[in-house]
Order: sequence, then C-alpha cells, then structure tokens
Amino acid sequence: MSLYGAAKVVVAPATRMVWPVKMEGAHHVPREGGAILAVNHLALIDPLFIGVACPRPVRFIAKQELFDEGTLPRRTLARILRGLGQLSVDRRPGQSSQEAMDNSLGVLERGEVFGIFPEGTRSPDGRLYKGQTGLAWLALTTDVPVIPVALTGTERIFPRGRRVPSFNRVGVRFGEAVDLSPWKGLADKAKPRREATDAIMEAIAKLSGQERVLRYAASVKAELERGGSQG
Repeated sequence: MSLYGAAKVVVAPATRMVWPVKMEGAHHVPREGGAILAVNHLALIDPLFIGVACPRPVRFIAKQELFDEGTLPRRTLARILRGLGQLSVDRRPGQSSQEAMDNSLGVLERGEVFGIFPEGTRSPDGRLYKGQTGLAWLALTTDVPVIPVALTGTERIFPRGRRVPSFNRVGVRFGEAVDLSPWKGLADKAKPRREATDAIMEAIAKLSGQERVLRYAASVKAELERGGSQG
C-alpha cells in the first residue's frame, strides 16, 4: 500500500466521523490517466475533504503557509496534508509561478490527478470569484479532462475568530468533465484561456449554487483589508 493509501485508510474514516461528508458524482473522476479537479475554495481545510472524497489520490499544490506547524491544529493539518501527498509552493514574488507550473505539469504527465483552486485564494464571503487562467493553460496544454468540484460547508468549520472547529456536515460534488474542445490547441492565446476558464467556473457554480463574482478574490480581499467597499 502506498503512503497515500495508508494515510487515507486512517484519515478518511476519522474525517467522516468528525464531519459527516455527503459525496456525489465521484464516478465522474476518470479511473486512470491525468485529470484536473477544479474546486471552489472556502477554507484552509478544503484539500482534506477532496482527498477523502476522491476515489483516486489527488495532488494539490498548497501554499507554503499551510505547512506551518506553529500551533497544534496547524501541525495536525500539515502532517495530514503531507501524508496525503500534497506539495508546498513558495508564494513569494518570483518564486511561485514557474515552480507551480512545473510541478503541476509533472503531476499530469505522470498520469495523476491534480487538484486546483482556480480562484487562487479562499472566497472572502462564500461567493464564487473569477478563475485564474493558469487552469485553462494546464488543461489545454496537457489535454486532460477537467472535472468541476463543489465544496459546501467547509467555511463553517473554522469561521473567523474561532479556535475550536465546529462539527457540521460537509458536501463534495463532482460534475461531468467540462467540454473544452472549442479551445483545443489554443493554450498560448489569452482570450481562449479566459473563455475556457470561465466555462469551468460556470460548471463549478452550477454544482455549488454559489453566486458568481467577475472579480478576483485576491483583489476584493485587498480592498477589505484597506477598509474599502466590496463590489
């Protein structure tokens, strides 16, 4: 049994015991070959539930801060993520983009499942924000299927200011692969990348029921931090 398999044998039942997980559509994940899971992002703990729900091992490239072991909850999360095979990336300027792309391509070229949060950061208010076009570049470059995935309930586990997790139900819904054939072979073109990414985000929204916002979540977060109004 692989390290991932061994970790999942322990982690999955424990996770379901603490947070009842309602899973739908896992049969949409291809049984073999490279594939991308495009997931909405509500909480730091999101990769855990994707790993539990997906029938195949999933590789996420998580920000390096997630592997900070400063507190007991963070140590626990970091060790679970490592056990489930997650990769860390340095998000400092000049460090993250090339490293993330190289790692992502490597995962897909090895025929593995790669998980990505196309919003780039957690939603500041539960709505679904504009997707970053690196997702479409990966999909169109590698010609692997993109499976939209919707998480619900994870944002209530550790709401702002809460140190002890709540134990609510979590939902994970996998959808049919998004048809990206209109943009096949156009990974190097900005407009097709944008259109393909928007098609994927629309598929996620249909699964999650979230309101879409045609702005980047990072921009809205920056405004909120400066005390500005949210559009």
